[in-house]
Amino acid sequence: MDSLHTSTTGISIQVSLSGYSFKVLEGGFIRSSGWQGADRIFTTPEFQRRYDRVDISLLTPKCTLVPESFFQPEAARTLLADVVALESADAVEFVRMPEQGAVLVYSNTLGESLSRVLSLTVLDTSGSQAPVLPEMFYLLQSLPLCEDYNKVVASWRDGWLHLVVAQGRTLLLSNVYQAPDFTTAEYYLFLVLKKLQLNPEVSTVCFRTPLGPEEEMSLYRYFKAVVQL
Repeated sequence: MDSLHTSTTGISIQVSLSGYSFKVLEGGFIRSSGWQGADRIFTTPEFQRRYDRVDISLLTPKCTLVPESFFQPEAARTLLADVVALESADAVEFVRMPEQGAVLVYSNTLGESLSRVLSLTVLDTSGSQAPVLPEMFYLLQSLPLCEDYNKVVASWRDGWLHLVVAQGRTLLLSNVYQAPDFTTAEYYLFLVLKKLQLNPEVSTVCFRTPLGPEEEMSLYRYFKAVVQL
C-alpha cells in the first residue's frame, strides 16, 4: 500500500460493460479491489458509506479531445460523430480541461446502467452524487502523477485501450484503440511510442485499470517500470 499521509477519504471507481474496480483512500493508504463482476455491487461494503471525494469513470471509447479554440457547445455532437460511430439516441456531453487547453467531448451511452447505479449509490459526505466522466478524463488528470519526463498512462478493459502520452507538460496523444486482447493492446502501445520516437526502455508505463500478474510481467520486459495508479 502507498502511504499518502492524509486524513482525506476517497473512492475512485472504474466501470465497464463487464463490471467494475475501485480504489479506496483511507487513513493515508490506498486499497484496491481488482476487477469485480457487476453482481457484487449491492454487497460491496465500501459502497455503503460516504467519502470526502467520489470519482466514477466509465471506460467509454466514444470520446475525443478538441482544442478549446475550435470548440463550440452546439457543435459537440458533430465533433464527436466525426471520429466515432454514434447512434441517434446517444447522449453527447462535454467537460472542459483547462490544463490541456481543450474540451473532452464524450458519450456515456454504452447500453450499461452500472455507472448510473453507482452514481446514485456512492455519495460524498454532503450527500451529493458524483458525475460519471469518461476514463479519458482521469487518464489526462493522472499525467502529473507520472514522475518521468516521458508520461504514458493507459487503461485496458473489454476490448479497448485508452491511452495518453505526454512529454513534460506537452500532450502528444490522447486516443482509444480497439484491442480485443492484451497482446493487441501492447501492439498499439508500442506502435504509438515508435511513432512518437519514445523509447520504452527508458519510460515508465502507468495503468489505471488493474493488471494481472502475466500482463504486468509482459510490460516489464519492455518498459523501465510499470506503475499501477
